Amino acid sequence: MNTTENVFSIKDLENLSGVKAHTIRIWEKRYNLLQPKRSETNIRHYDLHNLQKLLNISFLNNNGFKISKIAALDESELAPKTRELAFMGKNDSQAIVAFKLSMLNFDQTLFYNTYNRLLEEKSFRSIFYEIFIPLICDLGMLWQTNTISSSHEHFLTVHIKQKILVHIERLQSTDPRPSTKTVVLYLPENETHDLGLLFINYEILSLGYHTIFLGENIPLDNLKHINKLYDDIIYVSYFTIKPSDNEIHDYLDTFSKQYLASTNNSLKLIGHKTRYINPKNIPKHVMSYDKIEDLVKDMQKRL
Repeated sequence: MNTTENVFSIKDLENLSGVKAHTIRIWEKRYNLLQPKRSETNIRHYDLHNLQKLLNISFLNNNGFKISKIAALDESELAPKTRELAFMGKNDSQAIVAFKLSMLNFDQTLFYNTYNRLLEEKSFRSIFYEIFIPLICDLGMLWQTNTISSSHEHFLTVHIKQKILVHIERLQSTDPRPSTKTVVLYLPENETHDLGLLFINYEILSLGYHTIFLGENIPLDNLKHINKLYDDIIYVSYFTIKPSDNEIHDYLDTFSKQYLASTNNSLKLIGHKTRYINPKNIPKHVMSYDKIEDLVKDMQKRL
C-alpha cells in the first residue's frame, strides 16, 4: 500500500482516536469542532485533516482541557498546544498519542522530546513493552484502515529502531557469559518486519548470550554457513507475513531436517504466523511463543 486513505467513517474515527462516536457527534453539533462531509444517503465521512484534528482535541481533553476551552481555540493553535503539552506529558496514553501525531506530521522533534521525557521515568525496556508495543499494534490497525502510508510507517519504525540499536551497541562491548549458547536471529525469505526481532536481540544480549543477528530476508539454505561454525545453536525467528499459511509446516520440517536433527540446536518462533502451526505436527525442538516476554523469560531460565 502506497497511498493514504482520505475518507473515514465515524466508526473509523472512534477506533483510531478512542473517542466514542456519540461524543464526536456531540462535539460536532455543540461546538462545530469537526466538519464532516455527507454522502448522498446522508452518511458522515471525514478526511485525514479531521482525524489529525480529533487526535489533537482528544489529547488536550484527556489532559484537563475542557471541551469548551478547546473549541474557543483558533484551529492554528491546536497542534502547537498539543505539541507543547506532549513535551511535558509522561503517562502512557499521552505518549502514544504524541508518537502518533509525530508520525502523521513527520515531526521528529516531537518524537524525540516525547521519548526523552519518558526516559526520565522509565527504563528503555519499559518504554518498549508499555509504549512501543501498543503503538506498533495500533500501527497494524492504521494499516488495515489505510490511514497511513508506507512513509508514515517507515518514519516511526526507523526512529524506534534507532533507539534499539543505541542500546544494542552498549551491550555489544561486553563479553558474553561463559558457556552460553550462541543465539542466531533471522527472518525467513521475503520477511522484512525486523523491529520485534531487533528488540529480542537486545533482550537476549542483555541476558549475556552470544548473539548473531542476521536480520531480514534470509533464505533457509544460507543458515548452513552458521551451522558449520557453531554447536548448540538457538535459532530465533519472527514470522509476521512469511512463511505463508500453507507453507509453514513444510518450512519447519525442512528446517528441522537441515539444522536440528542429530544436534542440540533448537528453534524459537514468535509472530502472527505462528498461530497457523498445528501443535500436534510441530517438529521436536521447535517452540513457539505468544509474546516477546514469554520467549525472553524462557531464555532466562536456560542460563
